Amino acid sequence: MLAQPASAQFFWSPPDMSAPPLTDASAAAALGMPGATPAEIKAGLVWNLRAALNVSALQCQFEPTLLEISNYNAMIAHHDAEMDAAQAGVLSYFQRTVGKGKPGQAAADAYGTRIYSGYSTVQAQKGFCQAAAVVGRDAIFADRGTLHEVARSGLPSIKKSLVLAGEQFYGTPGYDYTVALPSLDVKCWKKGVMLPACQQAWNEKAGVARP
Repeated sequence: MLAQPASAQFFWSPPDMSAPPLTDASAAAALGMPGATPAEIKAGLVWNLRAALNVSALQCQFEPTLLEISNYNAMIAHHDAEMDAAQAGVLSYFQRTVGKGKPGQAAADAYGTRIYSGYSTVQAQKGFCQAAAVVGRDAIFADRGTLHEVARSGLPSIKKSLVLAGEQFYGTPGYDYTVALPSLDVKCWKKGVMLPACQQAWNEKAGVARP
C-alpha cells in the first residue's frame, strides 16, 4: 500500500482552509503582479506554487507522514517543463514592467525572495503544512501542463493557512494564552514581599484563584 497524507495530523477538528479559486483579476493582486497578462498570471501561479511547496518541504519535515519532501520532488520531476516556462514567464513580466536586462532580472530575483519569505510561518506552521500537503498531492497527480490549474485552486487555501487557526474544538494549546506580569510599582512591595491588594489584582489578571 502507498503511504498517503492523513487528513488531520494535528487537529481533531481541523480548521477550514477552503477558499475559492483565483480569477485572473484576483490572482494578479494575490501574486503581487499588477497588470500581468493571462500568460504571465499563469506563470506566476506556477512559480508561487513551487515556492510554497518548496518552503513546506523545508519547514514541515517534523511530520514525515505529510510527505512534503517527496511531493515536492515528484512535482518538480513531473512538471519540469511547466516550471521552466513559468520561470521564463515571471522574468518576462518584470522585464516588461520594470525594464529589459539587469533591472528586470533584479526585480524578478527580488520577487522570488519575497514570495519565498511570504510562505514562511512559525505560529501557523501546522495549518500551513497540512494545507500544503493536500495541494502537493494534487500537484503530483495533475496532468503535465495543468499545474497552473492546481495552483489556481490550491494557492488560496495555502495563503489562508498562513493565518493562525488552531483546533476548532479545543483551541491551540500554547497559543491562546497571555502573560500576566506582577506590578513592579514600589507601592505594591514591602521588604521584597508583594502586598495583598496587589497580589489579588495579579491573581485576577492571571486567572487564578486567590491563595
